[in-house]
Amino acid sequence: MILATAPIEVTASPLDAVLDTVALVLILVGALLCLTAAIGLLRFRDVPTRLHAATKPQVLGLIVICIAIALSLRSWAVLAFIIPIVLIQLATAPLSAHMVGRQAYRNGTLDRAALYTDELRASKETPPAAGG
Repeated sequence: MILATAPIEVTASPLDAVLDTVALVLILVGALLCLTAAIGLLRFRDVPTRLHAATKPQVLGLIVICIAIALSLRSWAVLAFIIPIVLIQLATAPLSAHMVGRQAYRNGTLDRAALYTDELRASKETPPAAGG
């Protein structure tokens, strides 16, 4: 015996359409921010400005895209997956930029005349205190 069932109609609410549109706009904004970060890496001439371009708009672009994904999928599981991604990105991007900047200073690839203050020069000139 075969039972005939009526097809299930899925109706989207106006709120769903608004959230999908907001998610689309956020993805476009995030992609533009990531694009500007990539262009900044290619166009800027010295290490500090490249680091600024690599960290600020890229991290903000990722956060905006993650918010768009959460709005689009509307699931707690997705939100639980996205929150650690954003937190790890917020923790690692400044740390890696700091380490790259310090290494550029040590290598001498940094334009020291362009620095407003040189906080590392004072720590480099004074030898560390002897322990014991």
